[in-house]
Amino acid sequence: MFSVSGFSQVDSARQVNKPRLRGLVIGGAAGYGIALAGLNHLWYADTRRQSFRFFNDNAEWKQVDKLGHVYSAFYFSYGTSRALQACQVPVRKGDLWGALTGFAVLVPVEIFDGFSDAYGASTGDLIADAAGSAFYLGQSYLWNEVRIHPRFSFHRTDYAPQRPNTLGKGLPDEILKDYNGQTYWLSVDVDKFIHFPKWLNLAVGYGAQGMVYARTSQNLAAGYGTPYRQYYLSLDFDLTAFKTRSKVWNTLLFVASMIKVPAPSIEFSARGTRFHAFYF
Repeated sequence: MFSVSGFSQVDSARQVNKPRLRGLVIGGAAGYGIALAGLNHLWYADTRRQSFRFFNDNAEWKQVDKLGHVYSAFYFSYGTSRALQACQVPVRKGDLWGALTGFAVLVPVEIFDGFSDAYGASTGDLIADAAGSAFYLGQSYLWNEVRIHPRFSFHRTDYAPQRPNTLGKGLPDEILKDYNGQTYWLSVDVDKFIHFPKWLNLAVGYGAQGMVYARTSQNLAAGYGTPYRQYYLSLDFDLTAFKTRSKVWNTLLFVASMIKVPAPSIEFSARGTRFHAFYF
């Protein structure tokens, strides 16, 4: 996605590790190709190809799918920036290239959608991709660190068996496709703003239920109820607070921190307010 030579003109105090950077580019490209092949198998295996087209899906799935794009772009940006900095790329340059890469790697998903008869490329998805990258880059420029972390959680629902071709067949498929089971969170490092335990965060979440079909009108026409939005307030645990000198351990913590740890949560929705002792 970028040229190794583009990072050669840097301060003498921090020279780019070109062999490591070259390995990152080659390994990243290979892993990215494998990931796209897997996505094509999981998501598009049951769809037919069509001429490329755009499709306005902004009113679908209560916008849970759009948060998925924001989340993905954010972590592609964040992860790429950290990898570049490990190759001695300057922080500001790594953040910028990380954000650009985070957006660029999701563009092929829209190309896949554009050629699929079940979808179509979405301008809303592209805006969400850009928002995720900008959310990372903005925090980096404002605070020189990430203080508000997107998180993801998933639980299986009874909706997927009702439309398995759309909502998924089996757990890996359902995690990607069943938006009823997905919750997206913003976990705030409160200790970065006020005196607070470093390992404890506060998180707000968003999800939706009752979506057998993408649009409310389709749901009602098929005899199902009205889908509704869910909002959450929860505690969260900052796993990165337990860093050590081990790069492997710290990397594992970084990956694990993308997932919201089950914790007590309060749910607010059109159905009322509920307390969950451990929500995931």
